[in-house]
Amino acid sequence: MSEFDILDPLLFLYIAGFLGVLLLLEGVRALLSGEDSNGKYQAKRMSKLGAAMALEKQIKLVRDTPKPTLMSRIPVYGTLPAKMRQAGMTMSPLVFLAICAAVAASLFLVASFVLGFKAASIMATLVGMVIPMSIINIIRKQRAGKFAEQLPDALDLMMRGLRVGHPLNVTIQNAAKNMPDPLGAEFQIMSNQITYGDDLVEAFFDLADRIDQEDMHYLAVSVSIQHGTGGNLAAMLGTLARVIRGRFTMRRRIIAISSEGRITAWVLSSLPFLMYGTTMLTAPDYYPSVSDDPLYLPIATAICLLVAANFLIMQKLVNFRV
Repeated sequence: MSEFDILDPLLFLYIAGFLGVLLLLEGVRALLSGEDSNGKYQAKRMSKLGAAMALEKQIKLVRDTPKPTLMSRIPVYGTLPAKMRQAGMTMSPLVFLAICAAVAASLFLVASFVLGFKAASIMATLVGMVIPMSIINIIRKQRAGKFAEQLPDALDLMMRGLRVGHPLNVTIQNAAKNMPDPLGAEFQIMSNQITYGDDLVEAFFDLADRIDQEDMHYLAVSVSIQHGTGGNLAAMLGTLARVIRGRFTMRRRIIAISSEGRITAWVLSSLPFLMYGTTMLTAPDYYPSVSDDPLYLPIATAICLLVAANFLIMQKLVNFRV
């Protein structure tokens, strides 16, 4: 008999739980100590820098260009740092992953005694991996949408400043001071880049890359064209503001018109799950009684694939890009 055979399997669960709690405490400690250097608070940090720091270091700190790491090669979590910056989250990605791993390990340790190994593994995977990424994507999408809603007002503010004779960098600084976050914070970073010697066009493209919002890409390209060829920048900003507002109006109209189709898609997609849940409540032995049949697994797999395909097709039919 091997010396490992006498070890209780629960011992490994206790060890995993201990490591999970340890990672959770380390993540909370790093979060409370403020170990972060991303996106939103770069401009506030710049105002506290001493005059002795070299100009090149100040520009590097403002831009904070991420370097390729081993983490960027991970299939799903490789884009986590960029997504967290776009979501306005200042937490370090490694700390975030440590907290997710700690929560998943702790949940697995508790749920394994109640639900069993398989159910606890699925629950820990959902809570520790799937749900956090989904929340980041939702926050990222909401922040980009809020930025896009604020952009026409910022363009109008810049247009009025240009028409009274202010230079473009002054109008950017004015928009950063008067507009709320997230646009105010991002424009402040761009203003600091220009102030500390960065090129105007490059600062606009850096902002477009950080936000990754199509209207900001249009603005960056417009400023680049105007910077290279000349022209009436104030009129261009006013035209772009009207185009963005028109697109928002069109999107709201399309959402209102397609609301019935979207509700129908959700109802049709949820019917199989409602039928399955109702059957399990009224006749719990209905499906388990035929689970031993050789055709049960292929048919169940085909049904799940068809339900998923139906959901994707219905979503494609009722969602329009403007």
